[in-house]
Amino acid sequence: MRFTKFGKAFLMSALSAGVIFGLTSCVQSYTVGYLYVTGTNSATTSGNNGIISGFKIDHNKGKLTAINGLPVSTGGSNPVRAVLLSGGRFVYVLNKGVNAEGNGNCTTTDPCSGSNITLFAVGGNGILTTQGVTYSSQGKNPLRMFADSTGNFLYVLDHDSQDNYASSYNAATNGCTLALGAGVKTCGDLSVFKIDSNTGRLSTVVNAQVTSASGSPLPYFPVPANPIDVAMASSYVLTMSGTPATGDSVFPYSPSNGQLTINSNSSQSLGISKATTLVSTASYLYVLDNESTTSTVNGTTITAPSGIYIYSTGTGGALSLLSGGVIPGDLTLTNPIWLTVENKGKWAYVAYAGSNNTSSQTQQSGLAGWVIDTQSHLLTPELTGSPWGTGSGPACLLEDPSYQFFYTANTTDSTVTGRLVDQEAGELKALPGNANRSYPLDGPATWCITSGRTS
Repeated sequence: MRFTKFGKAFLMSALSAGVIFGLTSCVQSYTVGYLYVTGTNSATTSGNNGIISGFKIDHNKGKLTAINGLPVSTGGSNPVRAVLLSGGRFVYVLNKGVNAEGNGNCTTTDPCSGSNITLFAVGGNGILTTQGVTYSSQGKNPLRMFADSTGNFLYVLDHDSQDNYASSYNAATNGCTLALGAGVKTCGDLSVFKIDSNTGRLSTVVNAQVTSASGSPLPYFPVPANPIDVAMASSYVLTMSGTPATGDSVFPYSPSNGQLTINSNSSQSLGISKATTLVSTASYLYVLDNESTTSTVNGTTITAPSGIYIYSTGTGGALSLLSGGVIPGDLTLTNPIWLTVENKGKWAYVAYAGSNNTSSQTQQSGLAGWVIDTQSHLLTPELTGSPWGTGSGPACLLEDPSYQFFYTANTTDSTVTGRLVDQEAGELKALPGNANRSYPLDGPATWCITSGRTS
C-alpha cells in the first residue's frame, strides 16, 4: 500500500496520539485506600456531636477526595477513637459522651455520660452504614479502644471503673480491691467484647478470674488508677497509668480467648511522669513523654522538650529499656501524641500536637523522623529535613495502604494534611501538584484510620 504525503502525516499523527494515550493510560488515577477521620461538628450548637468523615486516597499524588455520603454521625458525642476490624468490613467508633457542663472534658469528679460504641459496616466506595446498634463499656470516661490481631476481641479502656462511684467502700464487693489487692479502692478498667465475625456485633466478656461476694464474675478487668493508654505487645495487654504527682507505670495482663489474667499485682515504674502515648510495633514498645529529656547521642549530650523511650517486652510483660533507649525528641516541637514505624522498618515518625502558642517558636505542631539503627534498634540520627510541617494540632498519624504517603488529622485547624515519603532517604516531602493542600473537616479531628480494602 502506498501513502500520499498527507496520508503519511495523518498516519504518524494517529500513531503518536496512540502512543501518548497509551502512556497516559498507564498513569491513570485510582483509589488505593480510604482515610476515615473522627471528630466533632463545629456547626452544631454544642459542638459535641460526633461525625466520621472519609476520603479516597489517590495512588499517584496522595490527593484526597471526599467519599460521597460522608461525613455521617458517629451515633454519640465527642468520639475519641475508631477501629477498623481486620478484613476491612467493620468500623467501631468510641464516643466518650458529655459531662455535666455539656462538654467532653471528662474527669473522675466530673464524669461524662452517654458514652457508647457505634458499629458501622464498610460498603462499596468506602461508604459507612451504621448497623443500628450501640454498646457501652462497663466504666466511665472511656478513652482508648483497640482490637486484637485476630479480630476476635475488642478492648475499651475506661479511665474510671464503676467502683470509683460506689456510695461506700466494701472490700468484699469492690472490684479494684478484689483484682488488684488490699487497699486498692479506685481504679480504671478494661471492658472486653467478643466480636461476631459475620455481623460485627459485640457481646461482653466477663472476668472469670474475679468473683465478687455476690458470686457473680466482674463484667470488667480492673487496671491501676488514672490510666493513660493501652497497647498489646508480645502477647500481653499493657496499660499505662499515672499522674505528674505519682509518676507513670505499666501494668500487664495476659490475654487468652478474651480473658485477661494478671501476671503480677504490681506495676512497673517507667521513671517518668508526663507520658502521653504507648505504641507497640512488631518488635518494640515505644513510650512518648512530654517532659524535658536529656541523653547522650553519638557522644553529644542533648536536652529536648520531650523524649522517646524504647523497651523490649519479656516474660510476664516485663519491660526492659534498651541500652541507649532514651531518645531526645525533636528540639523544636512539644507534646508528642503518636509514633509510627513505616512498613519496611527503616524510619520512625512522631507527630507532635504542640501548644500552638504562636508567641513561641519552640511550641508548635509538626512531624519529626528518625533512622532506625538495624543493630541497636535505636532512633538515630534525625532524618534530613526533619521536622516537617502539618496542620495545627495533629491528633493522629498514619501511613497509607500503598506505603507512599503519611497523613495527619488535625484538631486545632480542623484539617487533614499529607506528605510523600522519599523511599530512599525517608524524608517527608510535600505532596505533588494540586494534592499539596489542607483538606477541610467540619470540625476538630480526634482520630484517624485507613483501609486498603477498595472492592
